[in-house]
Amino acid sequence: MLSDVAPLQTERLILRAPCAQDFPAFAAYFMSERARFTGGQPDRILAWNRFCVTLGHWHMRGYGVFVMVRRDSGAVIGAAGPFYPEGWPEPEIAWQLWDGTAEGHGFAQEGARAARAHVYDDLGWTTAVSLIAPDNQRSRALAQRLGCVPDGTHVHPHFGPLEIWRHPAV
Repeated sequence: MLSDVAPLQTERLILRAPCAQDFPAFAAYFMSERARFTGGQPDRILAWNRFCVTLGHWHMRGYGVFVMVRRDSGAVIGAAGPFYPEGWPEPEIAWQLWDGTAEGHGFAQEGARAARAHVYDDLGWTTAVSLIAPDNQRSRALAQRLGCVPDGTHVHPHFGPLEIWRHPAV
């Protein structure tokens, strides 16, 4: 059960396992222009399918992307964490800000740093990447702030060419 997954905590965030109550926030993101770099579509059924991938990933891999919740308000603002679905070249640290009002406050960086510490310290990973669409300037800038360096390209059959950004070992 995902209710057994221990949350991660940062100064401003709780990163916890996703649950059914997170779907409306995810669907609003997925169906918006904000999700153009992460496979978003203006279709609630596809949003449901993608959200179920997030839940199923935990069961298939034993880990997955955490939902980021603001500690001060309890608002669900996005997701960050380990992700390694079929078709990925290697395990990834992923992030998304579902709530546009959360942009520009460092939440994605805070969540990604917590996720990176988790994969290295708790899951025993020795390396990690983030796959970023070439036109996604915000994610590229975040990868740089996280100390990541470009490390090639992966061509995904559904998402096209993605830049591989290698995380530093901690």
